Amino acid sequence: MSKPSIRQLLPLAALLGFTMPLAAHAQASGNNQVLRVCADPDYLPFSNSAGQGFENKVAELLAKSMGRRLEYHWASYRGQGGFSNFLADNLDTGKCDVVMDLPYGDNEEGYTTPYYTSSYVFIAKNNDITSMIDLTRHPMKIGYEEETTPETALKMLDLTQDAVVFHIADDPNSSPEQFLRAVENNRVGVMITWEPAIGAFLKDYPDLKVHPVPAEEYGPGLPQVSYTYPMALGVRTKDTALKAELNTVIAANKPQIAAILADYNIKLYKQPASVNFTNQ
Repeated sequence: MSKPSIRQLLPLAALLGFTMPLAAHAQASGNNQVLRVCADPDYLPFSNSAGQGFENKVAELLAKSMGRRLEYHWASYRGQGGFSNFLADNLDTGKCDVVMDLPYGDNEEGYTTPYYTSSYVFIAKNNDITSMIDLTRHPMKIGYEEETTPETALKMLDLTQDAVVFHIADDPNSSPEQFLRAVENNRVGVMITWEPAIGAFLKDYPDLKVHPVPAEEYGPGLPQVSYTYPMALGVRTKDTALKAELNTVIAANKPQIAAILADYNIKLYKQPASVNFTNQ
């Protein structure tokens, strides 16, 4: 994605291995009446403690469908070490059982079937930029988030020297709206970010245009780089029963989930052809 991404989701850095304390494991696996979710208390449009984010709304829907009470453990996605440390310090240690946005195929955590697929996008005042390679033909100030797929591609294309790097993943006071303001105020000519992060704010920036970043190859023999990611719920690998239950309610509530995402102006994309669900 991203969040993919905005929270060092895409790609995820390798996580440190953690052993869950026995007491925490017993708490995590022993209560089938509660859905315990770790979420950021102040990071719209994803989540907040008032329940106003799209992750909050999807969590509420799934908990109700499972017949469970929804319970949160609040922790910032943007603390030291970013989203990787968030997972290690909260999900892996048993403070919750579910996180709401994890790239499908993550190597360190368990994950459900995807509940949506979205993309990185270009944001600009015009729609001339339709691919990363276009940026080599139209010189302009580029904004991007650190440790994301676009950063990797920009380095491959030698386009980072004069770019503006946003370090949102380690800033607990940050908001994705700053990406739109950067374009609106001409700090950058084009911003590249995870689309779900900015969709809800776009109504306040009617002059900005958004275009998905297409998959491309950047050199002979190099693999195609994709910017479209399916996003799943994250669970501990050992929690197979919970994973199966979540897969069931995701499948049963697809129209309702899509309606929630539409309310937050999150555009949905087709699953990449390379994605398979053999682990499900």
